[in-house]
Amino acid sequence: MRIDPRRSPWKGFLAGAIGGLVGSFAMSQFHSLVLRNVPANSEVSEVPKEDSTVRAASAISRAVFHHELTAEQKKLAAPGMHYGFGAGMGAAYGTLIESLPPKYLGWGIPFGVAVWLDAHVVTVPALGLSEPVTRSAAGPEAAEFGGHLVYGAVAEILRRLLRSHLLQ
Repeated sequence: MRIDPRRSPWKGFLAGAIGGLVGSFAMSQFHSLVLRNVPANSEVSEVPKEDSTVRAASAISRAVFHHELTAEQKKLAAPGMHYGFGAGMGAAYGTLIESLPPKYLGWGIPFGVAVWLDAHVVTVPALGLSEPVTRSAAGPEAAEFGGHLVYGAVAEILRRLLRSHLLQ
């Protein structure tokens, strides 16, 4: 088995982190567009008082810094959590993908599905940062799934462009 000399975990890490960051932005834009037109079913789901990113940032601040976030700090912490998590997942993906043949990438769709399933469906509710998806309305959950597909696709396309043109 011959190792491709162009493969580099560090370059994959950087390209994946940038792809994940931009993918997170694309996901946010997708949510903004789609959720305007998706009515929440109030019989199935209550509107949470705080977004899961705010809850996560608040929990980290309490545990690490013994500090309760102010409303102003929460406004900054929520996007920081979202973009930081997206960049981190992209970096892990970019590093891992350096060892796989390109035919297995699926243009980032499997990556987006994996992040949706692991983070949104399993981990975030298990940590008590959101309600289980079974308690949410179908429309917003479909938008969430679609947003993660957008995230995965944008992250992979940008990662691939960076690796083939700038980070050779």
